[in-house]
Amino acid sequence: MAEYLKPLPTLTDENRPFWQGCKEGKLRLQQCNDCGHIRYPLSHCCPKCLSYQFEWKDLSGRGEVFSYVVFHQLYNKAFEKDIPYNVALVQLEEGPRMYSNVVGVDSNDSDAVKVGDKLEAVFDPVTPEVTIPRFKLRGK
Repeated sequence: MAEYLKPLPTLTDENRPFWQGCKEGKLRLQQCNDCGHIRYPLSHCCPKCLSYQFEWKDLSGRGEVFSYVVFHQLYNKAFEKDIPYNVALVQLEEGPRMYSNVVGVDSNDSDAVKVGDKLEAVFDPVTPEVTIPRFKLRGK
């Protein structure tokens, strides 16, 4: 595995189940035990009912493009070789939205990804400890 020089998340006891799920090829988020709300970003308390009770739930990994942008300007030197690169806001089937990248598309093609395109999660092991969830087009 080549050395990964881009920013990495800080693994903590609170977020470790999320990152362990990614390592296992599963998109895993918190689900409130009281109201059933699936939350992201991760939190110690449900934003809907304020309960502190939750379990980790494996999600389908399916969603669709809610919004999408291609960056042509360099904002972080670590991404210099990736320019242009895309960032998508993915609406997961289970409710939450998360930012990620759509892989397997030409970032120079402004029509490569459209709002509403169906996606599925794929997992990019960037270090032995961290696997990053990304998304690919599904059914195209």
